[in-house]
Amino acid sequence: MADHYEVLGVSKDASLDEIKKAYRRLARELHPDVNPGEEASERFKLVTHAYDVLSDPDQRARYDMGGSDSPFGGAGGFGGFNDIFETFFGAAGGGGGRAGRPRSRRERGQDALVRVTLELGDVVFGVHRDIEVDTAVLCDTCQGSCCQPGTTPVTCDICHGTGHVQRQVRSLLGNVLTNQPCNVCQGYGTTIPYPCATCQGQGRVRARRTVSLDIPAGVETGLRLQLPGSGEVGPAGGPNGDLYIEVNVTPHEVFSRDGDDLLATLEVSMPDAILGTTTTIQSLDGPVELEIRPGVQAGDVLTIKSRGITPLRGTQRGDLRVGVHVVTPTRLDGKERALIEDFAKRTKAPPPRLSEFHQGLFAKLRDRFRG
Repeated sequence: MADHYEVLGVSKDASLDEIKKAYRRLARELHPDVNPGEEASERFKLVTHAYDVLSDPDQRARYDMGGSDSPFGGAGGFGGFNDIFETFFGAAGGGGGRAGRPRSRRERGQDALVRVTLELGDVVFGVHRDIEVDTAVLCDTCQGSCCQPGTTPVTCDICHGTGHVQRQVRSLLGNVLTNQPCNVCQGYGTTIPYPCATCQGQGRVRARRTVSLDIPAGVETGLRLQLPGSGEVGPAGGPNGDLYIEVNVTPHEVFSRDGDDLLATLEVSMPDAILGTTTTIQSLDGPVELEIRPGVQAGDVLTIKSRGITPLRGTQRGDLRVGVHVVTPTRLDGKERALIEDFAKRTKAPPPRLSEFHQGLFAKLRDRFRG
């Protein structure tokens, strides 16, 4: 068997570019469409086979070590029916496409994911954000053509623009004519002799851009918003992928979320709990007046309508629910203690006793804040 390096006329330490150049030169000279002679046809087969082996790093390594370079891997075993089918009839989607149809350089871009941190107030009303995204954008120099300005791709002179070449493979079934992706143009049907220097022939570059986003009310941690067509531009100016915005809501020091409602705790002094009072509290959308009825009990819930969260798919806001925590004084002077003792004698309150257990609202709120 002829030495592959000698067939291509290169040294054994030749680079991949040198091997490609040698193959192109010989292929132009020996291709059956240019040189129909039988001797040229046989040399063309040898040249093509040598290039197939030496242009593949794994096959070249095995060949340099004295291993087999047969299409079946040299170990005597087949790689499965799919491998046999691909060897005989060409890959269905492996870069060359169907016979006579070259592969497109334009491909859809990848999707992008950006995480956005919001405060609870942003969730109540929704918020507008300008988000910085580091992604692939269209190359301004070549506008996705992949070529230097003033130049264009040229038709591959090996496959004549089809993106594939026909080769004769010796198999157990005899000589089989196959369609395989062209090794010179990689199945595109064209080559780019002068690639764009800005994007290195990719048609896109990485850059930071600003995306304006209106985040609706009612979002919650873990929710992803989809912006179709705002992701990475594809190779050779292909269509953009999608941009996904993942939301993270930071805990609030006062309010906690329960569906569309907001929860909070209101500390009330013992005199105010007994006598009742009116106070002003600061909700997430401004001050609101709250009436505490006389005799309010610890664990009672006071509801302020429509001061909660606007649902993601709706308009009716939830409520603000305030749990009452009666603060019992721990330090009394003599006069205060005497007043309390006199009050106890006058009310003749019953002694402490066991009653049915109720899990208080505040235990739930505490667990929610800690969780």
